[in-house]
Amino acid sequence: MKPSNSVAVLRGRMIHSARELGMKGIRASFPLTLLIAMLALSTLCLAQDQEPNISSVIEVTRAGMQADRATIITTAMNFSDKEAAAFWPIYRQYEFERSKLDDLRVVVIKEYTQKYPNLTDAEAKTMAERMFECDSRQIALKKTYFKKLNKVLPALTVTKFFQTERRIDLLMDMNVEASLPPLTQTQYVEPAK
Repeated sequence: MKPSNSVAVLRGRMIHSARELGMKGIRASFPLTLLIAMLALSTLCLAQDQEPNISSVIEVTRAGMQADRATIITTAMNFSDKEAAAFWPIYRQYEFERSKLDDLRVVVIKEYTQKYPNLTDAEAKTMAERMFECDSRQIALKKTYFKKLNKVLPALTVTKFFQTERRIDLLMDMNVEASLPPLTQTQYVEPAK
């Protein structure tokens, strides 16, 4: 299965999950989302038999998910006209800032795949620290936009949005992670004393 087929299957599952989320609410959709994630993972594991170019996998995944993100959010959130008018301008700002952080993550992922399987202990540590920094910055960004969105929308609506956003992110991450070589296959070399 080609990565683009995996993305299409994943995209369809996410849109279906978003519809379910909009109809059944946050709690009722958790088992469905878990099932979708498991199915997506099994589909993506099939793609590991090939040697996909990580840059193309990341770019295809990001482009496909960005194109569908608004559709998924719209379906899941079921905004009124007033809510949509308040939400979308703030969301566009958030997405722009978030994409810059995602670019930083992509740099680390590409570096990992280039240096694998000869990754040194020091390189692994530096990469992990850079990923933690990306995660911290992304959390700070989400907190900032949680506050901004709470000024114009009810907290329950904002929380539902961030839960939907988190599910989309998890599925995107699973698609990229399925293409990466596992760290357990690298050879640990004792540092020189």
